[in-house]
Amino acid sequence: MGDRGQDQGDPLARIADALERLAPASSTNTDWLGHAGYVWNAGRIATVHQLEALPLDRIKGIDRQKHAVCENVRRHALGHAAHDMLLWGARGMGKSAVLRAAVASQQAEDPSRLALVELDPGNLAALPELFATLELIERRFILFLDDLAFNHSADQVMRHLRSALEGSLVPRPANVRLSVTSNHRAIVARTGDDQPGPLQERDAMDDSLALADRFGLRLGFHPCSQEVYLAIAKAHADPLGLEVNESEALGWSRARGPLSGRSAWQFVVELAGRAGTSL
Repeated sequence: MGDRGQDQGDPLARIADALERLAPASSTNTDWLGHAGYVWNAGRIATVHQLEALPLDRIKGIDRQKHAVCENVRRHALGHAAHDMLLWGARGMGKSAVLRAAVASQQAEDPSRLALVELDPGNLAALPELFATLELIERRFILFLDDLAFNHSADQVMRHLRSALEGSLVPRPANVRLSVTSNHRAIVARTGDDQPGPLQERDAMDDSLALADRFGLRLGFHPCSQEVYLAIAKAHADPLGLEVNESEALGWSRARGPLSGRSAWQFVVELAGRAGTSL
C-alpha cells in the first residue's frame, strides 16, 4: 500500500506540475527566435507561429500612412534608426492592420529579422523586465499596444509608457521599438492659441500630449470617403471572385455607422458567406 502511494506521488504536486505544463512560457525561457509573434501578459508569454495580416496591396485608402509605417518597420528590421509609432484616429481604418501587414512583409523576406510582441496594458509596470530579456536577443522587436484609451482611467498606463519611451533609468534596448494605436482622435491636436479649458480637462490633455510627444512618428487615420470605402470592399472581394453591388455595400455600412475599412471587410465576409466561400 505504501509503495503504491509513493509511485503515485502527492496529488497536489501532480496537479501543480500539470498546470505548469499547460501555462504559457515565462519570458526567460521563451524561444524568442522561433516565432512570428508573441503575446506578453504579466511575465507570461504565448507564442504566435504566424501573424494574421492582410497583404499590403489590399490595404487601401491610407497610402501615406501605409508608406510611413512600412518604411519605419523596414528600417527597424534592418537595424537602422527607427521611430516609436503612435497610430491614432478613426475606428476601423487600418491602424493595427497596417502594422501587422508591415511586420509580416518583413518576415516574408527574412523571418529572423523581426517579431511583433503584443502587450497587455494592465502589466506595463513590468516592461523593464521585458526590456532586459529582449536586449539579449539577436533580433529586432516591435512592442504593440492596441486601442489605448487616453483618459483618467489610463493614468498608470500612460505613466508607464512615458517611462518606457523616455525618462526611465532603465533605457529601452536599441532592438526594441513601441507602436501604440488609439481611437482618440485629438491625442496630438493642440488648439491654435493653446487656451486653457477647465482644469481637469486641461490636465488630462497635458498628460496625453506628454505621452504623444515621445513618439517620433505620429500618424492620423481619418474616416474614409464613399469612393475609398468602395475601393476597399472591392480590394477584398476581387481575389475571392465576388462582385460588389455599390448600393448594397453603402447600405450595409450606413446601417452600422461611419464608412470604414472594417465595415467594408465585414460586408465582404457577408458576401462570401452567401456565396458559400471560405476566407
